[in-house]
Amino acid sequence: METIRETAIDSERAMELENRYGAHNYHPLPVVLSKGKGVFVWDPEGNRYYDFLSAYSAVNQGHCHPKIIDALNEQAQKLTLTSRAFYNDILGQYQKYACEYFGFDKLLPMNSGAEAVETAIKLCRKWAYQKKNISTNDAIIIVCENNFHGRTTTIVSFSDDDTAKKEYGPYTPGFISIPYNDAKALETVLTNHKNIAGFLVEPIQGEAGIFVPDEGYLTACRKLCSDHNVLFIGDEIQTGIARTGKLLALDHENVRPDILILGKAVSGGVFPVSAVLADDDIMLCIQPGEHGSTYGGNPLACAVAMAALEVVNEEKLAENAERLGQLFRKEIRSRHLPLITLVRGKGLLNAIVIDDTPDSETAWNICLKLRDNGLLAKPTHGNIIRLAPPLVITEDQLMDCVEIIEKTLKEFAK
Repeated sequence: METIRETAIDSERAMELENRYGAHNYHPLPVVLSKGKGVFVWDPEGNRYYDFLSAYSAVNQGHCHPKIIDALNEQAQKLTLTSRAFYNDILGQYQKYACEYFGFDKLLPMNSGAEAVETAIKLCRKWAYQKKNISTNDAIIIVCENNFHGRTTTIVSFSDDDTAKKEYGPYTPGFISIPYNDAKALETVLTNHKNIAGFLVEPIQGEAGIFVPDEGYLTACRKLCSDHNVLFIGDEIQTGIARTGKLLALDHENVRPDILILGKAVSGGVFPVSAVLADDDIMLCIQPGEHGSTYGGNPLACAVAMAALEVVNEEKLAENAERLGQLFRKEIRSRHLPLITLVRGKGLLNAIVIDDTPDSETAWNICLKLRDNGLLAKPTHGNIIRLAPPLVITEDQLMDCVEIIEKTLKEFAK
């Protein structure tokens, strides 16, 4: 039998192994990453790239942040997993820290973002039956068109992305989909349906192409939910943890959700950590045995998450994202670059819309050129390129990246 791990592997071999032995459920950009530090990643051949995806905003604190890695290493030497059959000495400390950090009574720990969304859906339904007295199995949750909340069977049931949904039926009932950025549509459904339990929304739609709603939309939705005794569920998995220039994207309108969903950068990209936060009146609707996860709340995850959240405060990452995000959009717009029809975003969560149809390969080919020039990004929805560097990026590094983007687009347009 061959050795388990090859001692020296080049990019070609790495891609060959993934394609030969891995499921083909992703279409990666053809670049292999073997090392990361801060805003940079390297391939096995030693070529360096700016990371402008940040693992879909999981690596807000930068690759392999020393404080987070130290917390991981220290805890890994002591205790990694107990399951929730027993208490451990880290979970309660993490829950206290995170609850005070985000301003909620309780935290339910999970691992992936999709698990956290599933948890929020279950919690919302429990609350609806116990506190709102909706008849069992009649609770409805409102979602928005073009949403992306994960890939479990229940979540894709209320997706309108055919690629993510096709041939996974039968689908889970109990959801009504309305247009995003349309408070009137929400009001209509709340007025005409009596069994509404919650409204699940992304403050900025990430996978849809960094679609930023009109100012006041989230405030109006918050008021409508309060008026109709419906839970406002904020999915901040991608937009949270300083990415948009505030700790939470909802903070731009001072909106407090009834249920907050977090993931990705809660761990700085070091370990799978997600969380659902709510106050006692909602969270205590779930009792022992009614929901759980073997790995949820494991000591390693908790130590990593506390360190990752400390980094956000200590290094003022929200402030950096706000300042540099404004600079980035200003620079890209002012240069009137070819092929760009629109620049949009908040903080360091931005996108450029390419002047071609969504089913074209133009954005993909631009990303290949960006790679060749030392910057990694990826299209979403065909003709939109998401641009989201780690929040530790400096102004000089950001301006270097603007030059790379300008050079690439001018080369491509020739």
